[in-house]
Amino acid sequence: MQRFIDEPAVGKSHLDAFNTAEYNAMGDGIVAVDVQGLVLLSDRISRIKLDISPGNNISKQFPQLWSSISAAVDSCTACSDLPLQYGESCFMVHVTPTIHDGTVIGAICVFVESTDHEVVARQLRSFRELSKELAAIIDSSSEGLWVCDGNGVILRINPASEMLNNLKKEEVIGRNIRELVDQGLIDKSAVQEVLAGKAVAHVLQSISGRKLITTGVPVFDDDGKIFRVVVTERDITEIDRLQRALEDQEAIKGQFWHHMMEQQQIKLATHSIIAKSPAMVKALQQAVKVSAADSTVLILGESGVGKGLIADLIHQNSARASKPLIKINCGAIPESLIGSELFGYEKGAFTGAQTAKPGYLELADEGILFLDEIAELPLASQVKLLRFLEDGRVTRLGGTVGRTVNVRIITATHRDLEKMVAEKTFRLDLYYRLNVVPLYIPALRERKDCLLALLRHYIGVFSTKNGLQKRLTRAATDALLAYDYPGNVRELMNICERLVVMSESEVIDLQDLPRQCVSQAAEQLHLSSTWPKEMTLEQILASVERSLLADSMKELRSQYRVAEALGIHQSTVARKLQRYGINESMLGR
Repeated sequence: MQRFIDEPAVGKSHLDAFNTAEYNAMGDGIVAVDVQGLVLLSDRISRIKLDISPGNNISKQFPQLWSSISAAVDSCTACSDLPLQYGESCFMVHVTPTIHDGTVIGAICVFVESTDHEVVARQLRSFRELSKELAAIIDSSSEGLWVCDGNGVILRINPASEMLNNLKKEEVIGRNIRELVDQGLIDKSAVQEVLAGKAVAHVLQSISGRKLITTGVPVFDDDGKIFRVVVTERDITEIDRLQRALEDQEAIKGQFWHHMMEQQQIKLATHSIIAKSPAMVKALQQAVKVSAADSTVLILGESGVGKGLIADLIHQNSARASKPLIKINCGAIPESLIGSELFGYEKGAFTGAQTAKPGYLELADEGILFLDEIAELPLASQVKLLRFLEDGRVTRLGGTVGRTVNVRIITATHRDLEKMVAEKTFRLDLYYRLNVVPLYIPALRERKDCLLALLRHYIGVFSTKNGLQKRLTRAATDALLAYDYPGNVRELMNICERLVVMSESEVIDLQDLPRQCVSQAAEQLHLSSTWPKEMTLEQILASVERSLLADSMKELRSQYRVAEALGIHQSTVARKLQRYGINESMLGR
């Protein structure tokens, strides 16, 4: 095709580069532009059909087209099939960057007018590609897929459905879904449910021992009539089996956990609680048992026995374990503030209440509120707490609207609440509300079997904490075992920490112990120094000799040093050790 090019005053080398590109281009219109969008060359068709003449600026005349041309110039990459609508005509634009001496100096734009035939052909190609994509998606799906028309005639079935239903697509395509149901090839049809109800339908099918969940979705035409029904099938046989297995495992796990709890084999979920004596084991078993309920618990026991740890234990093993456990010491909060701390207050309720504040009961919603030293709760607050226990509603100080919260209450005290009730210092009705499940925690003097384990545990804990290695001598251990611990476990912990920190050597001996421990041990030793009347002198002397030899060997660790200390021969020491059955392995070497 003959081209007529208008040539503006530009450098000849540039024109040569553009002309070379123009001669090699094929299309209905050719335009050469520089990097700013200025038209340098244009042929007759471009001027007539697109009104593009040399000196025009493409960036202003066709800004959307220029953004694509500019991108091609910047990236030095050709691009094709850029659409351009001008008047009644539609063009496809092909852009080729022009390079001269290694530098991009502009671009050649070829405008090809699209005919109706070309548009239809292009759309047909697009439809074919889309059809292939859809077919690939349908056939590769791991879920079964059926496509039926508005009358229930099967149009398509994918390989997954063939396998799930044990059918071949050649056997069913073109047939009505009702025929398959009537012949028993399938027991139920989601297609029929959709056509009957004109809505999405879900059907559970059973085929050859397998369970399928089928979902039918209607597709409506412009007139609101169903012209397609798409059905998806999912095999839930394995899911159902796994669900049953999981439920069985959960049931077994629950039974096993319950058994462990009853036998106290889980060590009560904490190393801080050591139970060796029957009284303490019973208390902990009761705590674990009441954890499963939602009852109010009253923990009784002397100060320092670990009532807070029992509350932790109940929380850890309850259904509220994932929710908060909030602890309050009623004796540590001033009487004037205990009400606002428990129930909260609204803005302006009192001087200084600049903002509203929720109380501890609200903060413990869905969890547990532990009220330690409940006997110290003022009578006015006792009334409010009783009302909350009755209706579960909290009204903030200065507020008029109550809030319902779900809180489990656990209380504790070292005082005699029954005596306080008799003295009118504690409300009888509140006492009955709190004393639903009483738990008594024995004092340390009532659980002597736990003493040695507790001493070893806390000596080890504080040694590790301070980067030390400390141990007790037999004499120090005996003295500590003889002590009554009026402060219970809290006092024992304090003594162990003091011994680890303050003792000079690795071995903690009698001289390192607090005075009260040593004096009580001495008193008990004096009381036990009277020998039973049934013992003969020979038996008493043998007992003293055996005890002396055992203690000396523990301290001196050598038969020669013991013999030197006692003023006898080493052979005599060896003979007497053998006589009394004392060997070095028994001495904890």
